[in-house]
Amino acid sequence: MSPPTHGRRRGGRASPAPPATIGEAWIAGREHLEALGVPEAAITAEVLLRHALNLTRTQLYVAWGRSVGPDAWARYEALLDERATGRPLAYIVGRREFMGLGFLVDERVLIPRPETEILVETVLEALRDTPGPLVADVGTGSGAIAISVAVARPDARVLATDLAPEALEVARANAARHGVAERVRFLEGDLLEPLVAAGARPDLIACNPPYVAPEDAAGLPREIRDFEPRIAVVAPGFGESVHARLIAGAPAVLPPGGWLVMEAAAGQGPRVIELFHRSGAFDAPLVRRDGLGWDRVVAARVPTAPGRRRE
Repeated sequence: MSPPTHGRRRGGRASPAPPATIGEAWIAGREHLEALGVPEAAITAEVLLRHALNLTRTQLYVAWGRSVGPDAWARYEALLDERATGRPLAYIVGRREFMGLGFLVDERVLIPRPETEILVETVLEALRDTPGPLVADVGTGSGAIAISVAVARPDARVLATDLAPEALEVARANAARHGVAERVRFLEGDLLEPLVAAGARPDLIACNPPYVAPEDAAGLPREIRDFEPRIAVVAPGFGESVHARLIAGAPAVLPPGGWLVMEAAAGQGPRVIELFHRSGAFDAPLVRRDGLGWDRVVAARVPTAPGRRRE
């Protein structure tokens, strides 16, 4: 079904007339996105329609047969056109769900991914027997990791660092949104430097670092390449360069028994594991795989006694 058109022009093309019902509006939007090759056109059209109408999913389906007014249709058209440019859906609607929580996101921060939930789950498992832990989230971005840990562990204190002050603005807003601002302290600076300056000795350091090699950046999907902050996506030098810096620096910050937990790209896990082994400063690393079987999270612990390394 192609959306019906009337004579009005917008952007050099005929603009679809408002369909009779909300259900027909969804069909028109879905087909429009499919024709343009936008991935996940059906769910994208639904999310944009709910956003245009300011309805929950349940409310949308209850109202499925109701009419769509011209103002609502114009808002929906604008959102569809915005998505067609490649702008990520999360930036258009201004939020993304992560660990069952809603996070505010825009072009200042990386969009949280489902695979990063494996990192949070690994963090919580590592701290299961640690009362009142101090956790550091390095390169916090939207604050998704730091805030998810703070929500799941009401006894935890969290330090969230980022090199970009604009990212910290988003993270602070999300901490306030989820009622954990008093337990999350935000520090500006590069990787571990803010922790060193603060004299912090966290029980665990977590990081979802940039891990795309510079030579691979041009081949990224345009949603990532053209819209998400490059500093959060592309690693300087080589794909595991930030992993290597953290592995080299973390033993001076972590106490005996402290953890370093990092996300890795698909296929990158073995190289990160090798970096841990070469450092000689950690026990044998643990690996958590994603749903496709890739080594997605690599975690290792500083030995509990100096000079003692468990294999």
